[in-house]
Amino acid sequence: MNPPVVLAVAGTDSGGAAGLAADLATFSALGVHGAMVVAAVTAQDTTGVTAIHAVPADVVAAQLEAVLADLPVAAVKTGMLGSLEAVALVTRACAGRVLVVDPVLRATSGADLATDAVVAAYRDVLLPVATVITPNAAEAGGLLGLDSDDPMHPAALATGLTGLGPAVVVTGGPEVAGAETCTDWLALPGAEPVAISHPAVATTNDHGTGCTYSSALASYLALGEDLKTSCARAAAYVSNQLDISKTWTLGRGRGPVAHTHKEIA
Repeated sequence: MNPPVVLAVAGTDSGGAAGLAADLATFSALGVHGAMVVAAVTAQDTTGVTAIHAVPADVVAAQLEAVLADLPVAAVKTGMLGSLEAVALVTRACAGRVLVVDPVLRATSGADLATDAVVAAYRDVLLPVATVITPNAAEAGGLLGLDSDDPMHPAALATGLTGLGPAVVVTGGPEVAGAETCTDWLALPGAEPVAISHPAVATTNDHGTGCTYSSALASYLALGEDLKTSCARAAAYVSNQLDISKTWTLGRGRGPVAHTHKEIA
């Protein structure tokens, strides 16, 4: 029986922690076939991003056409899109599909990965056709046009973003230092937000967690799980991978979340 196909439209990470490296590793681990469209190329490591090249729009369009015309794509996941043209292309090609949008606005290291114009295009064009979006609290606030120090609770952020059309899960770390659990907030348009708790992992090896979470969520949706179950299973998967990598000493900055798995005997 064929595995479901999940398409990732995102950027590369030369350090292998985030972006398409995280997407394809996660797809493989969860039993779906991963296809990809490269929307941007970055030079980055665990300490930061030093260069970004947005792939020309005609090349992004050709990749989308090649995949969507040939493979039975069950779900699409977007990460860093890099340009207004890429946002528009994904919107046209993927509207009506199961579409998980990870609005990648900043890298774990703090580097800006989207201009104000791209953020506006997310808000005005892409998010209204998405099935679910997966911002962290800072990204959610940015999409709502809030100041970076605005104290709005993640549940309220999730509810606010549903006004743009999609379901929203605002991902979060521990609410207080030393907490044993993290809480994500899932909101559907017109419904009260739901808390989804999962184990907290004390680690600085968290580069790529957002990409990994959204890829896992897309995978579980492609496998037929409902949205709430997919969110919970994706969070549990990320917690497990963070637990694997918590003792690693890879790189000089925030190390990668694990994309390794048990060897087959």
